[in-house]
Amino acid sequence: MNNSEKGRLIVIDGLDGSGKSTQFDILKNILSDDHDVTGISFPEYDKPSATLVKMYLNGEFSKNAADVNAYAASTFYAADRYASFKLYWEDAYNKGGVILASRYVCSNAIHQMSKLPENEWDDFLIWLEDYEYDKLGLPRPDKTIILDIPVSLSQKRLSMRYGGDESRKDIHEGNIPYMEMCRKCALYAAKHRGWSVVSVCSEDGREYSPEEITGMLLSEINEVI
Repeated sequence: MNNSEKGRLIVIDGLDGSGKSTQFDILKNILSDDHDVTGISFPEYDKPSATLVKMYLNGEFSKNAADVNAYAASTFYAADRYASFKLYWEDAYNKGGVILASRYVCSNAIHQMSKLPENEWDDFLIWLEDYEYDKLGLPRPDKTIILDIPVSLSQKRLSMRYGGDESRKDIHEGNIPYMEMCRKCALYAAKHRGWSVVSVCSEDGREYSPEEITGMLLSEINEVI
């Protein structure tokens, strides 16, 4: 890639428990063999820019995620992304590097759009892209990939992650109807925004191995880098 070109932004997203973090680490190592790779993961909980996100997820505004306006909650996450871009990876992107992101603007479509009636989803997607990409000036991804997972499997994996302590789930993770709607939103947005979808299990329920999923993800990523 010529350094005079903008970089490439690859986004991996999906429901909690879909294996984003595992695949993010694997892909970063593989892609670093041939590219200058910067890895970013949202929200950046250890940074001041994620303060409102943490308050929201901890239930400080409401114990029910649906009570927090979809547009308001979206701005919490957008501010965190803007700060990250300006402070940590704008230079690498502008110099032609590969930016690998775990979650990005699409997360607002997955998690916040679910609070709205379906007849408002298209308007929300238009608003979201205008706000984050056009108004805030965040880079548009070259490839967005959704890791699709059935909510039942997602819940099983989260319970294992937290050692069976259900109280450790945040207000999103512990709300099964909400997560079902988030999955529906993810697949809707993918269809209408041209995102790729990689399933973590086959139609008959067999869970793909991490290596199999990595292969499918690399096939998608190699289309743009």
